[in-house]
Amino acid sequence: MTPESTLSQEALQGSHRVLEALRTELGKVVIGQNAVIDQVLIALAAGGHVLIEGVPGLGKTLIVKALARAIGGEYARIQFTPDLMPADVVGHTLFDAGSNRFVTRKGPVFAHLVLADEINRAPAKTQAALLEAMQEAQVTLEGNTLGLPTPFMVLATQNPIEQEGTYPLPEAQLDRFLLKVQIDYPSLEEERRMTREVTQGRSAQLLHVDAVEPVAKPAHITAIQNATAQVMVDDSVLEFAVALVRTTRGVGSLSSGAGPRGSIALIRAARARALLAQRSFVTPDDIKDVALPALRHRVITSAETEIGGVTIDQLLLRLFEQVPAPRQ
Repeated sequence: MTPESTLSQEALQGSHRVLEALRTELGKVVIGQNAVIDQVLIALAAGGHVLIEGVPGLGKTLIVKALARAIGGEYARIQFTPDLMPADVVGHTLFDAGSNRFVTRKGPVFAHLVLADEINRAPAKTQAALLEAMQEAQVTLEGNTLGLPTPFMVLATQNPIEQEGTYPLPEAQLDRFLLKVQIDYPSLEEERRMTREVTQGRSAQLLHVDAVEPVAKPAHITAIQNATAQVMVDDSVLEFAVALVRTTRGVGSLSSGAGPRGSIALIRAARARALLAQRSFVTPDDIKDVALPALRHRVITSAETEIGGVTIDQLLLRLFEQVPAPRQ
């Protein structure tokens, strides 16, 4: 049976209004990269985490800082380095001689929005410290379970693994990211505009987030996430999403396909994409639009494919062409 949406028109319009306001504020400092902005907002609305990949200097950190300022709430930045320890991320418990008792010192992960900057410059043990937080929205310290703020979102940036001094993220952690967003070089006109705005009247080399106005509160984001969960998904659209994921399995060009979490992520992201478009139902185009960012980090290419120079995105697009979309 086809589910019926329980999303009210008031909740739909209110959520869309906040998302549009966030999009506008991010656009004040993030020049171009409209697709990247939308994908970050989709992850936010879906209650998921996002991994942003690109070479240094393309504005990955700027996007996260601007979003943090726009939604208010608590914000923390963790600079991942080779010597970063798990306790530097989640916190630790120590004995306080003054009070003669153990005291818990919470780490920077206890925030609404956590920027894990250059996450793949730290070894796997430290990267894994985020696993429980990302999956369960909680942290266990010395046997005590501590809940994280609501909403809670990790936005991690990473440099391409071909760069020196990077560690590949464990597959288990990659799977916890709802989307993997690729940020590319700006267009000629966008780069001209960026250069003009950065250099005009100041000697600093970076864009600032001062122009970004707080347009939402954490409670608004929680309401949006609740609204996203009520967006209708027709059975045929759900079957289309599952079929896309299943085409990645048992393929010679892939040594590992996407698991069931890929199907779940695809539906979650598609619902948020529909909400961003002010719709209470998901279309096949929503599924297609989020398929690459939702699945590109959940598959592994075979050695032969890598030697042939075929990228994961190119390979996935070829596989997706084999799945007919349902008629709307």
